[in-house]
Parts: sequence; C-alpha cells; structure tokens
Amino acid sequence: MKSKLAEIGPMIHSYLRMDDRFPHVWCSGCGIGVMLGAVIHSVHELKIPKEKILLASGIGCTSRMPGYLDADTFHVLHGRAIAAATGVKMARPDMEVIVVGGDGDMLAIGGNHFIHAARRNIGMTCIVLNNFNYAMTGGQQSPTTPEEMFATTAPYGAIDHPSNPCALAEACGASFVARTTAYNFVEMKRFIKTAIERKGFRMVEVVAQCPTLFGRMNRMPLTKDLLNWLKDRTVTAKKAKDLTPDELADKIITGVFVDRQVTEYNEEYAKLIERVKNNAN
Repeated sequence: MKSKLAEIGPMIHSYLRMDDRFPHVWCSGCGIGVMLGAVIHSVHELKIPKEKILLASGIGCTSRMPGYLDADTFHVLHGRAIAAATGVKMARPDMEVIVVGGDGDMLAIGGNHFIHAARRNIGMTCIVLNNFNYAMTGGQQSPTTPEEMFATTAPYGAIDHPSNPCALAEACGASFVARTTAYNFVEMKRFIKTAIERKGFRMVEVVAQCPTLFGRMNRMPLTKDLLNWLKDRTVTAKKAKDLTPDELADKIITGVFVDRQVTEYNEEYAKLIERVKNNAN
C-alpha cells in the first residue's frame, strides 16, 4: 500500500501547474479537489497525452480548475464554456474536450448552451459539479438548491423546484448521462472514464459538498456532516425503481441513466462538407 501511495503523489503532480497558482483557492473540505483528482486519474489511466486534452470552464469555484491542470485550458465568460469548447471540438476533432462547471454556471446562465450541445451531440465530456448553491459569489440559491434548504437568497428556505441535470441531458439527447457524489470517489472516476471513452455529448453530474456556505447555512458546517448527508440521501438507480415517489422525494439517485452509441456532430459536419464538395465538382 505504501509503495502504491508513493506512486500516486508524483503522478498527480505531473498533471498540475505547480507554480504560484498554489495553494489553490478552494476552501478546506470542498468537493472540487476530489473531482479534479478523479479527472486526473481518469486521463492518466486512459493514457491520453496532455497535449490532446482541452479543459474548458466558465466562472465559479469549479471553473478555477483549468488554472491548475497542466494541459491546454480555456477559461471563458460565465456560462460560455460549452460554446467555447464546441468551437475547439469543431476545429480540432482530435482533441479530448472536457468541460467543467458548477450547477449555476452550467444550468442557469449556461443552460441554453448545455441544452443544445446535448441536442446536437457535440463531442465533449461535460462534468457538472452540483453543490446546490452559487458558492463563489456568496451562497445564493442556484437551479439545484433542494426545496426547503437555505441559501443567502433563500433565508426562509427554497420554494423553487430544483433542476435535474441528468433528466435534462437525457431529454435533450445526450449519449451518456450519469450521476455520482463526492462521497464515492471510485464510482466518480469510473463514470468519468466511461464518459471520456464514449462519443457525442457525455454528462456526469457530481453532487459535492460545500461546507463553507451551503453546509454552514444548513447546519452542516463540517465536511463529514455534509458527506454523511450525501451518503444518507443517496439511492442507486436500481434500488430507486422499487421506491415510491414519496420515498424518493429527498433522495439523490446515482448511476448511469443513458449509455448509447451516437455519431458526433463534427463527424456529420465533415460528411456534409465532403458531400457539398463532391456535388460542386
């Protein structure tokens, strides 16, 4: 075990920009670092060269991730990561395009890009870190804040019905859709690896802890409190089939919801170009 752990440290460091960007900006106990570790393990195990990786993000806590990864990275305007990543994939279909962002960045201001990238099956892996609030800007209610949970803009409890990123991605035609939590690193890595190996628009939702804001406002200020809260609320998709809607009301359903073979948009676009060229001749 000791030798295995000794190998992991240098491997992780080899994928990071170990310069004045560190120490990182994330709070102690945040789940984003766990997700970054899962991404690094995934690309390493899949033997994807760093020069073939494009990591894109918008604005938010999760969106600081590209600044730390030693690969081609794209840090763009709030909610516009998927749009920018689409341009990269169309120009460089050989690149492994990964987009990361929070629930606010991806599903609120970036929601339209999310919908149409899934509809068109743009070739990218989209990882949505869902910590139930706008963490970078003060803990405001986000599209995924559970009902009756507190946020700085919901001091009496949220009354909105929360968005379901996985259901949205599935309805729009994504090729791979899965949900896991920061409590289960092994499952998270497996889902991200599988997503990267598939074609089309692949979405993995990672439900993660934000102890500084969401946790503190909901009387779970310690990381272990939030992780246990996630654990206790988690139900596998297989088990969920045997539960009633009332029993599932406050549960986090994890698992793979969609896994199908598709043709990526850039492949169809290349065929179109060839057809037009041949007709012109």
